[in-house]
Amino acid sequence: MSAPSDTLSDPDSVESPDAPDAPTPDSSDAPDSSDASNRSETSDPSDATDPRLNAEYVRTVSHSDHGDVTLVGVVHDHPASAFRARAVVRERAPEAVALELPALAVPLYRAYAGDDGAPPSFGGEMSAAVQAARDSDSEVVGIDAPTPAFLARLARNCWEERATAGTVRRVASGVASVTRHAMVCRAAASLATRTSLRVEVGDPVAHDCTRSDPPEAQARDERQQAERSLSFLRTFDAPESIRLRDETREECMAQNLRNLRKRGDAVAVVGIDHLDGIARRLKK
Repeated sequence: MSAPSDTLSDPDSVESPDAPDAPTPDSSDAPDSSDASNRSETSDPSDATDPRLNAEYVRTVSHSDHGDVTLVGVVHDHPASAFRARAVVRERAPEAVALELPALAVPLYRAYAGDDGAPPSFGGEMSAAVQAARDSDSEVVGIDAPTPAFLARLARNCWEERATAGTVRRVASGVASVTRHAMVCRAAASLATRTSLRVEVGDPVAHDCTRSDPPEAQARDERQQAERSLSFLRTFDAPESIRLRDETREECMAQNLRNLRKRGDAVAVVGIDHLDGIARRLKK
């Protein structure tokens, strides 16, 4: 996947590939010569040559009257993605950090971000971004479904596309599953608030590298996984129910980001599969 190089038709909005500039290092980034894991994970984010700061996966959509929106594409739970999300948020210090999470799930990732480690032990790139947002005094918001606006738009899209009854049933089943997961996340957040327990909801995605591997190995593994995922999406058409749901999610996430940029700059952490779709919709 290559970053788009064309300028926007809207003179008030422009998208460009954007590698993060030099974030200010803090004490959490000091390498420990006795710990290989710390050496890899806490490599100085100010080093623009770090391969995990892949400009292909970082885009900025600018607007003449509002703040910039920087999109950080991630492979969920990948150590390279967690490093990139944290580095970009720390460098930009935006007004808001937007996550591809439902609002109900955000408190759980705030609890994960309370860990002393950097990045946190749980929550992958999302809790890493929350931790960096806390250090930058940025607002953290969830921009993903389910929300009333998403449900209304999804119903409209199903109607306009004359979705079959079977497709509508599958769409409803998928939305119900996502809603249940969000509610479980909220319950786990309440438990974390009242106790010292940290409950990981669902199994993290397994990868062929860890944060203890060298940055080059992390970046190489991330790219391979991203290319496999995008190649699959280009080769096979998604089922109609998934296409309708994901397109509606991207429409709503883009709208939420438009609202956020009215208050200032925003950084959004989203799956690489959604990077192009959200960037394209932000241009409109």
